[in-house]
Amino acid sequence: MSAVEAMDGQPPPASIRVALLAFDDVEALDLAGPYEVFTTAARLHARHQPGTPPLFDVRCVARTTAGGVVVRARAGLRIVPDGDFSDAVLPDVLIVPGGVVDDAMRCPDTLAWIARAAASARVTASVCTGAFLLAAAGVVRDGAVTTHWEDVDDLRRQFPRLDVRTGVRWVQHGGAGRLFTSAGISAGIDLSLHLVERLAGRALAGRTARQMDTPWHPDPQGVSHA
Repeated sequence: MSAVEAMDGQPPPASIRVALLAFDDVEALDLAGPYEVFTTAARLHARHQPGTPPLFDVRCVARTTAGGVVVRARAGLRIVPDGDFSDAVLPDVLIVPGGVVDDAMRCPDTLAWIARAAASARVTASVCTGAFLLAAAGVVRDGAVTTHWEDVDDLRRQFPRLDVRTGVRWVQHGGAGRLFTSAGISAGIDLSLHLVERLAGRALAGRTARQMDTPWHPDPQGVSHA
């Protein structure tokens, strides 16, 4: 069974490895929103199916710098990743958040890791301006994408081959269901809930949204400020 298909609402037997990229000036909710969705889904799955392997093994990954691997998010929140590019296991699901991405886009190590992780991942997704990083890494070269409403024109200018959509919460790139991009910040929660639905069934995605006490917009054409 594919990692993007649930059979009768049942998840695959082994843990699904989820990696979230962390970098200086990452938007905190871009990272924390998906992190909360996948870890909450794993907790609820364990509650309903005790004794089974964890549904999601969720890790934050960052580039090692001279100052260590502590990442300073936008507005100053400090994040301690679980690993760096040298020791992180390649994921089944790669989440690339956004934020102020200028330095990350100029970092060869970061772009190389994104490209390598995306090549092995069964699902790759960006949140907000993470779409710039996917494009800069060559993961997405054309086709439909989206990003934060404030950055639509800039994404079109920098990567003119992309079909940058507005008025959507998230976009599936192509028909294979392996690549997704979301609109800004909180839209990453909607996209992550959609991925939980794809990976483990709609019932678990719905329970996860309820546990998080967040409205879920399953329709990507739903509420957006773009």
